[in-house]
Amino acid sequence: MFEEALRLIRDYDRIIIHRHTCPDGDAIGSQTGLKFLIEANFPDKKVFIVGDAPKKYSFMEGSTPDSLPDSTYEGALAVVLDTSARSLISDERYSLASETLRIDHHIFCEKICSTEITDTAYESCCGMIADLARETGLRLTASAARALFTGMVTDSGRFRYDSTNARTFELAAYLMGEDFSTADIYSKLYSESFENIKLRASFILKIKFTEKGVAYIYTTADEMKALGADTFSISRGMVGTMSDIRGVDIWVNFTEIDGAVLCEIRSSKYNINPIAVKHGGGGHAKASGATLKNREEAFELLSELDSMTEEKQ
Repeated sequence: MFEEALRLIRDYDRIIIHRHTCPDGDAIGSQTGLKFLIEANFPDKKVFIVGDAPKKYSFMEGSTPDSLPDSTYEGALAVVLDTSARSLISDERYSLASETLRIDHHIFCEKICSTEITDTAYESCCGMIADLARETGLRLTASAARALFTGMVTDSGRFRYDSTNARTFELAAYLMGEDFSTADIYSKLYSESFENIKLRASFILKIKFTEKGVAYIYTTADEMKALGADTFSISRGMVGTMSDIRGVDIWVNFTEIDGAVLCEIRSSKYNINPIAVKHGGGGHAKASGATLKNREEAFELLSELDSMTEEKQ
């Protein structure tokens, strides 16, 4: 499956690795993990990572993006990881490269690169990169293993989501054969300041429900300014506050930003991806997102989710 990816990596002396905007642990882990793998196995190659700031994942080794002039792309291979649509790629200059490669585990939305390796059966893009190393015989290092394990943990919900399967644990065991501390990873991922715990508690009190039991939180632009928190911490960070409510199968977090509403949709039961795609987004069957035009569209989406629960009953 990964032979073509390895061929491209062998063929190019300069490789630039992209991922999606507002990165999560899987985006950063796959990006840095692949970089460490290439550097360990092909020490003469120049490998760069680009994109917006890693923010809460800045603790991950090697996560600081490189600042590159356009000329770096001449004669280079651009690799796009963990990204389902062009509009989500952080740094659109990937198209300037001589050749492009995508590795991704999201539901397919559109062709992005000249060579594409996509497979929704993987719980994470990090799992795909780990399997690339295992399948092609690349030498694994502790730095690469730590990065890839971190991404697997975050995208599988600590191995709780139903995308987790036997291969997930096989690859996790493969990565844990290297010398790194899982306790250190968990501490950095899940320890929180008291201020953030209070913030999370305030969001729990904001939870509302539709007539059909879809849970949602709506944060206005004025509330965002008053909070003084970054967008990722509210949009992605607070959607999980609704995940363990008994009887709730779908939950949504809406966050107003300048001229738009960020929407994160999750479900423990339904394939909500088509609704996200309808509104210009994408992702996974049970975890997707979209950027909406306004509050009115947000409540239209809630109505569509209500209709979904009716149809499936």
